[in-house]
Amino acid sequence: MKLYSYWRSTTSYRVRAALNLKGVPYDTIPVDLVAGDQRRDDYAALNPGKGVPTLVLNNGTVLTQSMAILDYIDATWPEPALLPKDALRRARVLAAAHTVALDIHPINNLRLIGQLRSRFGATAEQTTDWMCYWMAQGFAAVETMVDPQSTFAFDESPDLADLCIVAQVYNARRWGLDLEPFPNVLRIETNALAVPAIAAAHPDQQPDAKVTT
Repeated sequence: MKLYSYWRSTTSYRVRAALNLKGVPYDTIPVDLVAGDQRRDDYAALNPGKGVPTLVLNNGTVLTQSMAILDYIDATWPEPALLPKDALRRARVLAAAHTVALDIHPINNLRLIGQLRSRFGATAEQTTDWMCYWMAQGFAAVETMVDPQSTFAFDESPDLADLCIVAQVYNARRWGLDLEPFPNVLRIETNALAVPAIAAAHPDQQPDAKVTT
């Protein structure tokens, strides 16, 4: 399989972590979002949304949208499970995961930030403030949703919520968000990164990672 990915993409981070946890082999194909690789005709033919990740299966089938890809991965390689079988627990895990994936991420997306700058004249400081504000709002919700007694978000092994949270925390650290008000989120990050499969999915470990200051 081929995973079209950008090293700093939190959505790609989620999928890399899931594949690693389940021991599924894949080749990483870097897509440089900053350089605009996602808008090339050949890539847009694979992913009309012009984003990452894109997963190309061994038979050539193309999957897009990280949450849909994660659903496919969990259904195809069920162990270790990313979602509990119990309907109520499953709903709680999905709610926390969706708070990150649907509430936080879309309004921190590179395309949206670009529009704030180009169409509305937002400065770099203003766009950073925008991102940190919405991440703080989302993490405040996540903080109350997860189980404070568990090693991970809801259990003693990482699930879909953990993968979404740890990836978003990477972005929060990148933009300087104060995470001290969110001890549960910090605990989840620490414990998730202690799992080798998740640590290997970290942006800094990717073949297209760049040295930054």
